[in-house]
Amino acid sequence: MNPWLSAVRPRTLPLALSSIIMGGFLAAKDNFFSWSIFGLAILTTICLQVLSNFANDYGDSKSGVDSKDRKVATRAVQMGFISANQMKNAMILMAALSLLSGCTLLYISLNTVNIQTYLWFLLLGILAIIAAITYTVGKNPYGYAGFGDISVLIFFGFVGVCGTYFLFSKQFHLQYLLPASSCGMFAMAVLNVNNIRDIETDTATGKLSIPVRIGREKAKFYHWTLLILGLSCSIFYVFLYFESLTQYLFLLTFPIFISLGMGIQKGQNPADFDPFLKKTALTTLLFVLLFGVGNLL
Repeated sequence: MNPWLSAVRPRTLPLALSSIIMGGFLAAKDNFFSWSIFGLAILTTICLQVLSNFANDYGDSKSGVDSKDRKVATRAVQMGFISANQMKNAMILMAALSLLSGCTLLYISLNTVNIQTYLWFLLLGILAIIAAITYTVGKNPYGYAGFGDISVLIFFGFVGVCGTYFLFSKQFHLQYLLPASSCGMFAMAVLNVNNIRDIETDTATGKLSIPVRIGREKAKFYHWTLLILGLSCSIFYVFLYFESLTQYLFLLTFPIFISLGMGIQKGQNPADFDPFLKKTALTTLLFVLLFGVGNLL
């Protein structure tokens, strides 16, 4: 595979887009949907996710987390396919593209609101860029201290879903925090699989992810908790705002999540866990599509 395409890590994109698609479905349900806003939100999210992936590649290699001992899911800078300086320049480019796309999105979406709202969303976008970079880059990257899960819940859950919905509707509804929480929990589950896989190398290099802090077996229990809470939030949402049985269409993903959880439970070696990153991300996207379609029918 081309080194740059490998560094983009395409398998992470379905997860990044899930929260945007969820926000779009909720907006469509309330008759606020706009293709121009949706397209720009998708583009901005892709730019941010690629920026994050480049920053992870760069930061983990510079810090030594991605050392020669890493055998599974090797990275472009670690393997010498892309130089650290080239990756740094690519990060700057993606940060600029994220800002340009995000500002265009805000201009089209929020041109009728007051300047304070626009500035708040601009600040939120800048924070998203900073969060994407500082997860693994800098003197004290927050991902190495075990705060990555919180960031994922915020940006892949609350901000991704409710923020996207606001761009369409100029409204915020408290109940949409429930499906937003589902997206956030499943995104945290993907991160947890990644961190369980890398527990040995992270321990050796001082990266204090949650699995490093609590151990592999407790991290597996934590994984089950995330999957169950993710499904429960959406079940509770439908219970509160029930209109038809089609709203429960997303429950078709329940056996898939259970199967994925059992696979994680049985895993022992890094190679055992790696396939579940893509599978969990794609199942999350399927969950969002079924939830959205079920609420539109």
